[in-house]
Amino acid sequence: MNGKYGKNAKNAKKEAPHSVSVCSVHFRLFRVLALVLAAGLLCQSPSFAVQNPISIRWIVDPAEAARAVAEVSGIDHSALRRLRQGAWSQAKWQQLFAVYTEAEGAPSALPALPMLGAYSIEGNAVRFTPRFPLEPGLSYRAVFNPHLLPGAQRSHIQTVSAVYRRPRPERAATTTVSRIYPSADTLPENLLKFYIHFSAPMSRGRIYDHIRLLDAGGRAIELPFLEIDEELWDGEMTRLTLFIDPGRIKRGVLPLEEIGPSLETGKRYTLVIDRQWRDANGVMLRENFEKNFSVAPPDREPPVPSRWRIHTPPAGTRDPLTVDFAEPMDSALALRVIWVEDESSRRVEGKASLADEERLWMFAPDIDWRGGRYHIAVQTTIEDLAGNNIGKPFEVDLFEGIDRRLKIQTVRLPFEIR
Repeated sequence: MNGKYGKNAKNAKKEAPHSVSVCSVHFRLFRVLALVLAAGLLCQSPSFAVQNPISIRWIVDPAEAARAVAEVSGIDHSALRRLRQGAWSQAKWQQLFAVYTEAEGAPSALPALPMLGAYSIEGNAVRFTPRFPLEPGLSYRAVFNPHLLPGAQRSHIQTVSAVYRRPRPERAATTTVSRIYPSADTLPENLLKFYIHFSAPMSRGRIYDHIRLLDAGGRAIELPFLEIDEELWDGEMTRLTLFIDPGRIKRGVLPLEEIGPSLETGKRYTLVIDRQWRDANGVMLRENFEKNFSVAPPDREPPVPSRWRIHTPPAGTRDPLTVDFAEPMDSALALRVIWVEDESSRRVEGKASLADEERLWMFAPDIDWRGGRYHIAVQTTIEDLAGNNIGKPFEVDLFEGIDRRLKIQTVRLPFEIR
């Protein structure tokens, strides 16, 4: 037993030094390899060591929404140190980190010029503070280019961006449709236009999305209006002129022959103004508006001023002068193209108004009437509801037999104040 195991033990003693030597070498090689790997990691560019991804956040002052800053985090500490040490110009900062405005509804393409503001390093983040307060209803896009950081060596690193939109302040809906002309409940089949008046200025664009003409059964009339890009607003954006498509009015014109008139004699219609229409502040109308009316036969006779009845006030008063048209007239034109002159053709100052569904024109002077001769001046461009002018029906072909030069003539109707 001793001889057998003693021999094994003796052999083991001879082999042991060799086994320990091999393990020691392996261990030394492992340590060298670990040191080489560690050294390799330490030699990598500090700007792109494994870090949290770069991101942008908008920080909004809860007390004042107009004050907000854009902040970039996740930047390598070495790059931040170089940013602190470098004397960067505004232009260079804007190349690295810029903020652009985007108008509401505008395409996403960035404008040419970034916003002005101040750059700073706050802790481990880069911050941009706009010079001016942020506007409601606008979006602000912050764009950061990591490949422009100091020490960056890879140009394919993706740009980072974030958008902040300052919401419009909540406003109560107060704007309404104050009135629609013609105000009469019965309108001619060949009615030319409506005037829609609002209680406050409105916004421009897509007006036909909010206007409908319905028949008695509530069905929408197909394309009843002349839809043009140039919306016909007055200077204050409180009155819109809405034309019926003339092709649906004039006889012998293709749309009338193929589709038929927008309005038909003997039928009832409703003009609907949708409350989704927004005013100049971006707030919807307070409520829908509807105008119900019936349709009478077409009117193709021009106005005849000699048939108008004039009712004169007594001298020494400011009672209104009244002209009875005997038919409704175009409201906007009647207030613009009729005035009063004295015997010397000097214009009498005062205020004109309409009554009785635009059948009556009334004029109140700024000072008492003086006895003497006067006349009412009326431009021939005045229109009735069907667009007929003095001496010219609307259906006259403007390209045949009519002088194409613009001629505005004036008819004068004499009267006397006693």
